[in-house]
Amino acid sequence: MLKATINQSSERTIDKNAINNISRDIDLVRIDDISYHLLLDGKSFRSQLVSFDSSEKKIILLINGNEYEICIEDSTDLLLKKLGITAAASTKNNTFKAPMPGLIKQVLVAEGQSVKKGDVLLILEAMKMENALKATADGDVKKIAIKEGQAVEKGQLLIDLA
Repeated sequence: MLKATINQSSERTIDKNAINNISRDIDLVRIDDISYHLLLDGKSFRSQLVSFDSSEKKIILLINGNEYEICIEDSTDLLLKKLGITAAASTKNNTFKAPMPGLIKQVLVAEGQSVKKGDVLLILEAMKMENALKATADGDVKKIAIKEGQAVEKGQLLIDLA
């Protein structure tokens, strides 16, 4: 089960073909790398992926011309929240690896630089989208293992924070 918060106001639980525990007829067809066609209970929607931030679990979609910011919480996130533990507090990630293959468009930090939680460290272009990788905690840039224009593979070390 997933919980989706849409535009920071509307919440939905999603489980297989059910939304808020109501069975729905859902069909999603991929058109290209960023475009999808959604058929929901017989209504047609054209959606386009604007951006995806894997560390924040945030997706921005353009659906029939309207932009929606969707924050996703999976079952682990929901359990931690129920126990009063946030995922960010439970894990301090100081090593940033490529979440997907892509091209380093821009490195926005330098070795030795101090960063704050939420600061953008670099821009990774993947599947025709630019993805901002952000610091998950305060720290200092210990090592930058990549350079602008470099192609990277999924799981490759990008930046190490101290």
